[in-house]
Formats: sequence, C-alpha cells, structure tokens
Amino acid sequence: MGTDLESEKWVEVRPFTLADAGVIASWIAGPAELLMWAGPGFAWPLDDPQLAAYAAESGRLTWTGVGADGRLVGHASLRLDAGGVSARLGRVLVAPDARGQGYGAALLTRVLTVGFAQLGLKRVDLGVFSHNHDAVRLYERFGFRLDRVLSDVEHINGQSWSALQMSLAKAGWLGPIE
Repeated sequence: MGTDLESEKWVEVRPFTLADAGVIASWIAGPAELLMWAGPGFAWPLDDPQLAAYAAESGRLTWTGVGADGRLVGHASLRLDAGGVSARLGRVLVAPDARGQGYGAALLTRVLTVGFAQLGLKRVDLGVFSHNHDAVRLYERFGFRLDRVLSDVEHINGQSWSALQMSLAKAGWLGPIE
C-alpha cells in the first residue's frame, strides 16, 4: 500500500518485560518528560517497581519496539476496554537517538495492526499533550482525529499543559503500512 507513512525502518514489537525497564526508563530525562510520556500515572524518578506494576495491569498490552539491528527503539501500550471493542493507545515512546527516523511510524503501524487486525478493535483512542507537535502530526497522518481539547489539565514548571483527545475508527485506518 503506498502512502506517506511508509518507512524504511523496520520494527518488531514483542511483549514488554522487566528486562526492558532500565533502558526505557533511561529515555526519560526528568519529571516533565515522564509526564509527557505517561501522564500522571507514574512518579519521578521512574523505577522498576512502577514499571513492573504497569506491565502487570489487567487489560493492558505493552510492547517494546526492537529495530532490525536488535536495539530497543520504542515502547507502546494498548489498554483494552471491558468489552474488548476499543482500546486506548498510550505510553508511546521512541528512544531519543531514534527519533525523527521513522521508528515512531513503524511502531504505531505494528501496534495498530495488532489492535485492528488481530484483536478486532473497532476504535482506538489516545490522549496527547497539545505541545507535543511531532506526536500530534504522526497521529494525524495515521488518521486519528481530534475529539476534544482538555484545557490546562497539568501544570509543570510554571506552564499549563492542555491535552488533545483523539480517536481512530477501524474504518478510518489505513491498514498495515509495509
């Protein structure tokens, strides 16, 4: 399928394990980055016990993205609703040295393929801070649309952060981008 989402990067997603925790935690440099990645669900400093509890959450599927060279390049999760009809995409993170190289698109392709093609989801929702422009653009390229804006939901370093609530119905999904 030819689209502007095609990427030269290849990413395999495998279940997140605690062996990945230290690497993923190293990608987050401080409290603001932690809030940007995970919302208020974690406390700084991010540590193994918090990541272990996160990985064990019922109804959440968590993945680590692995590049063709075997290095860890990303992380993402889907939290399934009670009926298994929809899910919330979250905790999407690309390694700092892999950003801007197509790994985010490759990771998102894999996760959405699992969600729509394998799990049979009808809809995927997400929340993203409005000033995270790169992420917003990526989600829009995949067909996510703005549902609503939540103004001033977080305050950090003297600044207010607003959150965008976005969604993608299966009918709007472009399919696997290979």
